[in-house]
Amino acid sequence: MTGGKATAARAAAEAPAAVPGQVTHEPGPDGVTSIVLVDDHAIVRQGLRAILDREPDLRVVGEASTREEALAVVRRTMPAIVLLDLKLSTGADTEGLELCGILTERYPSVGVLVLTTFLDDALVMEAIQRGARGYVVKDVDTTELVNSIRAVARNQSAFDPRSAAAMVRSLRVRTRRPELTDRERNVLRLIARGLSNRDIGRELFISETTVKFHVRNIMRKLEVTSRAEAVYEASKNGVI
Repeated sequence: MTGGKATAARAAAEAPAAVPGQVTHEPGPDGVTSIVLVDDHAIVRQGLRAILDREPDLRVVGEASTREEALAVVRRTMPAIVLLDLKLSTGADTEGLELCGILTERYPSVGVLVLTTFLDDALVMEAIQRGARGYVVKDVDTTELVNSIRAVARNQSAFDPRSAAAMVRSLRVRTRRPELTDRERNVLRLIARGLSNRDIGRELFISETTVKFHVRNIMRKLEVTSRAEAVYEASKNGVI
């Protein structure tokens, strides 16, 4: 491969323009990974095509700039990989995520690799939850991009270092459970049974005032405002 640090913009001038929504190649033979590019900027698609078509084992078979075009091209070409930007200018910020979910649900064999300018912990996790096999930021060098595409083609995951770090941070937040004391857990279990503060006090041999103190602490730690929310959050997080 040439130009390991080449960018999509620099490579754009070397590639002929393609009409979005139209299939530009037939799917390649065995051993060649077919790719559909989904990005609302023509110059980015052209640059990506210039980079990827240099690789003997990769072939761009179609391009799209909108969700509708992407669905039509993928349906016709059934590529191995969809290289997907999350922000498509004609739609909402979530349109790329919605498209990711549709593609992975309709075409489980197609690997979606997100290639975007947005690096946000929540976006990375949302893309994964919607079926994306990888997440790469657009300023990644071409060697890493090509390696990510090949990894996804092998049914592996692919994340650049920053996206991987974002995923780890998000997972840490999601798996961090509220630290309730044993007494607070006991109070919460009785709340889940529908007991009043007075009844909880009788069960635990503590005053109603003490029960109220524990209930306030539970709600503060779980970041909720009602007893029902407290039970729901505690159950969801495995606290009770």
